[in-house]
Formats: sequence, structure tokens, C-alpha cells
Amino acid sequence: MLTERQLMILKEIIRLFTESGQPVGSKKLMAELPVHVSSATIRNDMADLESVGLIEKTHSSSGRVPSMQGYRYYLDHLMQPATLNPVDVATVQQSFGQHYHKIDEIVSQSANILSNLTSYTAIALGPEVAEIRLTGFRLVPLSNHQVMAIIVTSAGTVDNQVFTIPQAISGDELEKAIRIINDHLIGLPLTVVSQKLKTDVPALLAQYMASPTGFLDIFDDVLKKASQERLFVGGQMNLLNFSEFSDVTQLKSLYNMINRSDDLAKLLDLSPGGANSQVQVRLGTEMANDLLKHYSLMTVNYDVGEHGQGVIALLGPTSMPYSRMIGLLDLFREELAKKLIDYYANFDDDQS
Repeated sequence: MLTERQLMILKEIIRLFTESGQPVGSKKLMAELPVHVSSATIRNDMADLESVGLIEKTHSSSGRVPSMQGYRYYLDHLMQPATLNPVDVATVQQSFGQHYHKIDEIVSQSANILSNLTSYTAIALGPEVAEIRLTGFRLVPLSNHQVMAIIVTSAGTVDNQVFTIPQAISGDELEKAIRIINDHLIGLPLTVVSQKLKTDVPALLAQYMASPTGFLDIFDDVLKKASQERLFVGGQMNLLNFSEFSDVTQLKSLYNMINRSDDLAKLLDLSPGGANSQVQVRLGTEMANDLLKHYSLMTVNYDVGEHGQGVIALLGPTSMPYSRMIGLLDLFREELAKKLIDYYANFDDDQS
């Protein structure tokens, strides 16, 4: 059981480290703590915090830095969202002051605004599209080995694309594959469909066709067309500013990941129950992606009433100032929802 003083020291170490990026020593803590504590006592408490894995020593300094476990403890038990100063509040409110002609413009601009405010990478998903589901899939034969793949969504959109079928795939195999798609994917959100194409569906198709890859490519391509421009990203390059990678290949993989809608959907956990009305924080080791082991992801829903919910997210270094960022994301969520509600109200007035 940690003492109140040890909790205060842990909280202060995290505050100082996220502000400066420098390991924190006992002398610095002695000067910054709100109560007088001797340097020796602080060192003993730091040793206890280190022994339970909440802080750790770096190779280059005698100071200590928060561990992943320390950040998680802080987020779960100690952190309180910061009260934003009037300048931050005014900046966010003014950012949404201009006139927009389309929902996508508002959502896209929101990602850019949030990225500019934080210097991190921001991701935004609009309302309505978060609930778009796959309602139909067909393959229409055109000629020898040519078919038109057709996808219908709950938004009323119909997307099609012409493909050449690999000769190794027979007509019977195609029929079975279409039945599998209709049995297992119809009615699911497009984001979930995209994920299942990589997880569950290949094994199901492999029971009926020798090489399901060709068919999966067809379905995936037309699905991407139906899903394109659903997710908006601001500040992609900001992600690289905090990368621990020096290898160019890994940097390229990181950048490519943030530009692929299916990877982003998986990262944001866009499945039923995946998002939340409170800001959620996942640390690098909790995201099951080695490229993101030095990053943290904040996600939160915003509510636009009968028009559904959207998601906004912030991807930045594990050492980000969580208290301020969570306070900012909460405010941003409220202002974005207000802007969209106003847009829908004006749109409905124009239609009546």
C-alpha cells in the first residue's frame, strides 16, 4: 500500500517529466513538492516506488521516469482533468467559428484544429458514418473471368467495381464465398467488416476454396471504396516527431499505418461498445502494435443526438501531459458536438 506522500511524489514525477522530458531527481522534487520533505526521505520513497514498478531509472541520468505501470496507475487513480485557461477555451471555440457547407468539412477540419492545438496526431470520425453497416453484397458476371462486385450500405450508398477473377477460382467457389460474406458480415458496421476480413473470414473461406486471397482482395477493394474518406487525420507527420525509431523502414511503416483507414479503425476499436462517452487512454503496450509502443491513444465519443455519435482521438507520446490533454479533449468534444448540432438544425430548416 502506497502512502499519501509516495502518491504525491509519483504524481509530481509524472507532472515534471511530462512537462520537461527530463528524468526527475530528489533535489528537483524537494523544490517542487507542496510540502517540505527531506531529500533522504524522498529518495527512500522513490526507491519504494521503483521497487513496485511505478518508476524506473534511465541509463543516462540518476533521476527517475514513470514506467508504463506508473502511467497506468496515475491515469486510473490520481489524474484529474485540468481546468483549461480562458485562452485555450477561446481558441477552441473560435476554431469552429467559420461557416461549413458539409458535415465532412466540419469533421475533417476538427482533426486539423485538434492537431494544431496539441502538436500531436488527431483522428476524427463523423457521426452517422460510425453506424454505417453492410447491408448487401453481390457479384455480377460480366464476361469470362470478369465480375462486378457491388456493395450496399445502410446509408443507402451503392459502390461497385469491376474485377478480373483469378482463373484458379471456380464459379462454385465464388457462390460459396458470397454466401459466407452474406451469412457472417451482413448487418455489421463497415469498420467491423474490415477487421473480420483479416481475422475470421480467411479461415472460413479456406474451407471452400484452395486460395481465398484473390476473392478477399476483391471484396476488400470495393469495401475500401465504400469506406473511403470516413476517417480524417490531422497532423500525420507529428507522429514522427516523437518516434523512438531511427530505422527508416520502421518510420515508413508508422506513417503508412496512420494513413490506412482499416488500421485506424482497428486502432480506434470501432466496434459496438468500443468507444466511450468518457475519455479513454490506452498506453503503447496496451495497443498490441509494436509500432506504437512509445505512444498513447486518447479516444472519446461525441454525441449529436438523433444523428448518431462520432469519435475523436489523439495519438501522441506516452509522456504527453495527460491532465491538460484530457481536459482539452473534453472541451473539444463538446464544441464539435455543438457545431454539428447547429449544422443539422440549419440544414433541417433549409429543407422545411
